[in-house]
Amino acid sequence: MSHLKERKEKNCLNCNAQVMGTYCHICGQENIEPKESAWHLVTHFFQDITHFDGKFFSTLGLLIRRPGFLSAEYARGRRASYLNPIRMYIFTSAFFFLVFFSFFKVGKESITESSTINDKTLKQVEAMDSATFANFTRNINKGDGKPDIPMTKVGFRNYYDSVIGKIIIDDGVNLKLTPRQYRSKAEYDSLLNSGVKKHNWLEKKLTYKQIELDEKYKGNGKEIFKTLGEVFFHKVPQLLFVSLPLLALLLKLLYIRRKEFYYVSHSIFSIHLYIFIFIAMLVSLGLGKLNQEVNWGLITAVRGILSLAIFFYVYKAMRNFYHQRRAKTILKFLILHILFLITMGILFMVFFFFSVLSI
Repeated sequence: MSHLKERKEKNCLNCNAQVMGTYCHICGQENIEPKESAWHLVTHFFQDITHFDGKFFSTLGLLIRRPGFLSAEYARGRRASYLNPIRMYIFTSAFFFLVFFSFFKVGKESITESSTINDKTLKQVEAMDSATFANFTRNINKGDGKPDIPMTKVGFRNYYDSVIGKIIIDDGVNLKLTPRQYRSKAEYDSLLNSGVKKHNWLEKKLTYKQIELDEKYKGNGKEIFKTLGEVFFHKVPQLLFVSLPLLALLLKLLYIRRKEFYYVSHSIFSIHLYIFIFIAMLVSLGLGKLNQEVNWGLITAVRGILSLAIFFYVYKAMRNFYHQRRAKTILKFLILHILFLITMGILFMVFFFFSVLSI
């Protein structure tokens, strides 16, 4: 409640309804004088912060100590005493990924200049013996199985200078989106227009992307994977956010005969599970960081126990929220994890595909 003076008028300034008490029964706005001092604005701000903190920590304590309790309270309509689960999820996930990305960084080094790659490659070629060089040039062709360059080091140097950056010595790291590589989009388009190649939308998309990556990164497979790792790494929050309603859908299917549980009920239950997992992983990350400094075996053991505790927590939450027998809960627990693992695998491939297209 505000400490400002209550208005004598009984009409709500927000919706103009007749106010019977201190608060409007239509929109909930307090019937107080609209003019306030700067000091009141500052004190009101700190009151909101402390109120949020107090409710957050009390809600968090119940979430950790009593699996499934908050979800059951929400389903019963008892919500004012606890922090809203969506607000809590946003706050917790934001804090978790802030810490997570500070602990784990996928650095993207600058792309090597083509001239540097060229010099390095030519030096490696010069150092090859005859057998190694013959094997190397045999693997470089247009796709028809015929060698594309003269079988001499001088001929290779001349050829390499004409298509600079298109060939690097295979270091075992390469991203191949299509079985055949093309030198340019113009070459690929000409094959499509002439009818030599007939590709569907996906094949065209992947081929164009392969050509773009070859031109952008000069065939440097390691650099491609570094960039791809960074892009995909930063899509993890989105992946988890998308997986949340899918987890609720799986729970809905598992408990489809329980008509008292609506999809929203499963969604709130899923949100509370994710919040607990974020908290547990934050603790695990902190212990891991500490272990880097002190290198205690006990910390490693605690982290292992904490990982097992997450699975036990999910089981207890399901049993307490859905109120089914232990054997049935264990069975659904196992089915849920198998289905969710498959779902996450599919999501991983989808997000990986879009990561490739976005680099």
